[in-house]
Amino acid sequence: MTIQHIEKQALKLDVNSRAKLASALLSSLDDLSESENEKLWAEEALLRHNEMIKDKTKAKPAKLVLKNARARIK
Repeated sequence: MTIQHIEKQALKLDVNSRAKLASALLSSLDDLSESENEKLWAEEALLRHNEMIKDKTKAKPAKLVLKNARARIK
């Protein structure tokens, strides 16, 4: 089972279930050492960089992202 498969399945969950899953996943990161945490973030950054290079995802200006995030929490 790949991360992409798990992600696809998780996104099918209702919003409350996704929130619970996200909370559990984030909490599990508290148990990592600083070096393990840095390694995971570096791997994620590389993955996202490669996706952008391959044009699988579109970049958005930070101002737009922040504006949308602020609108969602109001």
